[in-house]
Amino acid sequence: MSTLRALVLCCSLKPSPASSSSELLGREVLAALADHDIDGDVIRVVDHDVKFGVSTDEGDGDAWPSIRAKLLDAQVLIIATPIWLGQPSSVCKMVLERLNAELSETDDQGRPLTYGKVATVAVVGNEDGAHHVTAEVLQALNDVGFTVPAAAAAYWVGEAMGSVDYDKAGPKPDTTGAATRTLAANAAHLARLLTGSPYPPS
Repeated sequence: MSTLRALVLCCSLKPSPASSSSELLGREVLAALADHDIDGDVIRVVDHDVKFGVSTDEGDGDAWPSIRAKLLDAQVLIIATPIWLGQPSSVCKMVLERLNAELSETDDQGRPLTYGKVATVAVVGNEDGAHHVTAEVLQALNDVGFTVPAAAAAYWVGEAMGSVDYDKAGPKPDTTGAATRTLAANAAHLARLLTGSPYPPS
């Protein structure tokens, strides 16, 4: 099997080197993907000067073009986000807005450059909302051309209003681990299918 690439866009509100539960779960997804010969990287978006906007390049030092280049080089995208007020983080929403530009970026057969790429999501929080966040993020990614595999999400939700985050929670529940492994297996399978048999032009 050929080696494919994955990219985690960590949408934590906290810049490095602060500990991030979102990044931890994103890295656990990467570790599970490695079992299927998929290598990957993590980018914590707030560590970079990504501008607000809906184009591929907002100019004036915008860091999105370099992140986008890594995204286009990957076959699997993992959006890792915390839950705030039952919603994806503001950083996550900014990333989705920047990805909106991909609707206008096509190959020589008129297909969006995101066609053939697989999208998944990893969600953490101390409040309800994991399913809502998953639905918002995966629908947006599908809208801009990504393909969503079965069981495309892994999440951990702690006690509501609790003070213990995923990165400090000690032993992790097997439900999260099992979901992570399933996500990785299905994403790897779908990515290889799409790499070998791309979508036809419209």
